Amino acid sequence: MTANLSAAASFMAMHARLLDRRRFELLQGTTDTQAVLAAVDGYRNPDGGYGWGLEPDLRAPESQPGGALHAFEVFEDVAPDTSPHAARLCDWLAGASRPDGGLPFALPVADPAGCAPFWVQADPDEATLQSTAFAAAVALRVARHDRAVREHPWLAGATRYCFDAIRALSEAPHAIALSFAVQFADAAHDLHPEAGELLDHLGAFVPADGLAAVAGGSEGETLRALDFAPLPDRPARALFKDDVIDAELRRLAGEQQDDGGWRVDFASYSPAAELEWRGYATVRAVSILQRNGVV
Repeated sequence: MTANLSAAASFMAMHARLLDRRRFELLQGTTDTQAVLAAVDGYRNPDGGYGWGLEPDLRAPESQPGGALHAFEVFEDVAPDTSPHAARLCDWLAGASRPDGGLPFALPVADPAGCAPFWVQADPDEATLQSTAFAAAVALRVARHDRAVREHPWLAGATRYCFDAIRALSEAPHAIALSFAVQFADAAHDLHPEAGELLDHLGAFVPADGLAAVAGGSEGETLRALDFAPLPDRPARALFKDDVIDAELRRLAGEQQDDGGWRVDFASYSPAAELEWRGYATVRAVSILQRNGVV
């Protein structure tokens, strides 16, 4: 169970967008946090949100909740350093949220070129657990080291929305929504005692083997245990037995391709997005393997 980091570095140099190259270099200790923050800044809009294809299948310039997810991932990467843009992103999210604190799946897109239909066709007036959880989960992880994010009113409202939406679940939601909800409850555990109860509630919907087919996705598209619980020593990891996690770590390491990169199992909606997802997936794979002590 190992991965070839030299081959991964070559793949990133040849194929990945600058942001993911910088994120990969940060994992390897060959760049600093300011270089990573400078790279993500190119996707930021004057309104404080993020667009311009930061979410690879949403290539429109408008700021979007999906862009916020990926921007917060970068703000998490640079811990314990912080960026004032994280709190400004919270300001934008507050304006994009519905009155109940939830985020719509996506906001209107003027030019749908290269955008996945599910982004373009989303109802901007309807809040969803999936979008609110995917932004709030990473924001809560950023909040561990960034006081401005931790104390921002948007995060409090989004957290309350997710708590209420998770409590209301009486059956398993869509697999992707379930995975983000689990990640949210896991991240909230450090700041909100009630998150443990919610994680237990969600655990009843998570398959013991971690395999959750993505309804409406590509053939064979499946979420796995490491999508729900990628990190050791976190509450969500208790949803799976050790042998399930060990097998998934071996599988992840073994999925490295001959060119040094990793792939995703879902459809992309432009040639650029297909390649950008590979760079993103390679950063994700190496990060998970490193943090689980595999490489």
